[in-house]
Amino acid sequence: MADRSQITLYSGGHKGAESEFGRLAERWGIREVNFSFEGHTIERTRGVQVLSPEALDKGDVSMEIVSARMGRTYSKADKIRKVIQSIFHMVNKGYHVIAVGWIQSDDTVKGGTGWGVELGKLFNRPLSVYDQERKGWFSWVDNQWVPETPVIKADTFVGTGTRNLTEDGHQAIKDLFEKSFGPA
Repeated sequence: MADRSQITLYSGGHKGAESEFGRLAERWGIREVNFSFEGHTIERTRGVQVLSPEALDKGDVSMEIVSARMGRTYSKADKIRKVIQSIFHMVNKGYHVIAVGWIQSDDTVKGGTGWGVELGKLFNRPLSVYDQERKGWFSWVDNQWVPETPVIKADTFVGTGTRNLTEDGHQAIKDLFEKSFGPA
């Protein structure tokens, strides 16, 4: 079992899955870093790191590339660009990428969560997604999703996911912490 004091959660602190990861990290005594930017409102206040415009630029990517990789278009490119840039910082800092949402038929994950998952694939990181529709964990192995319940073993991990967290999603995150770190 990992030494909790040596582990850091990287997230965005948004309502739903990210807030749940943060609440549980705090409960388990795990460091928490939530990336944000000027003018952006998040739910978590612990460990907030406001990214400067220069720092955000380090995560800049063409919205055409994001659209092609995700198989969808983004009509509000200016608004989502900073979110996409902040997601880069989460995945760049956290080793194991863990998300809660919905895996779609094209193997992407629904919504903005999907970009963090795609970056995890591109960076060749351990990648786990709790699919709220199938009510199970999946890992990206050999370019496909396989059923597999994760355990947090790395010193850094990304906790991200949908704003629309179900009760099963809440329980899956709590079970992940208990399996990884023992009782709170």
